[in-house]
Amino acid sequence: MATSFPSTKPDWLNPPKTVQAVLCYLDKNNQYLLLLKSKGKFGEGFWNAPGGKIEPKEKPEEAVKREVLEETGLRVLELIKAGSLKFFFGKSKQIPDWFVNVFVCSKFEGEVNESHEGKLQWFNKNALPYDEMWADDRHWLPLLIEGIKFDGMFIFSEDSKELLKSSITLL
Repeated sequence: MATSFPSTKPDWLNPPKTVQAVLCYLDKNNQYLLLLKSKGKFGEGFWNAPGGKIEPKEKPEEAVKREVLEETGLRVLELIKAGSLKFFFGKSKQIPDWFVNVFVCSKFEGEVNESHEGKLQWFNKNALPYDEMWADDRHWLPLLIEGIKFDGMFIFSEDSKELLKSSITLL
């Protein structure tokens, strides 16, 4: 039986309901594995941690393990929840477009293998490519690196090009 797919790509900046997602910062002696998102992928051209959308009935921890394995070839052995992020693409929205659970992992196994998601590269914690990352990252990623837990809220322009407002609560 053939599966039919919608003829248009989803609008990840204006989803019909909040997208639940995960990110995982893999830490190897203060080196962080980042992924340069491939053309055509949400976030293309930006360095980001491995991660993605949580599947129905999947827990965030299960999603992180699955996404990291799919995107890097590495198996997560231990996770630490670092925080959460709410993203709004447009000023007048009441409900976030994205809710992201952020994790750190320093215990993992396997060999790094790139996927169709993008190029992988290790970066020293003092040399992260903030100018090639989402604008919000420079506000909360230093907290993650220092082991400070947080909740963040970020309002971007409708086209996601400009960060208009941000707030961070330390936990």
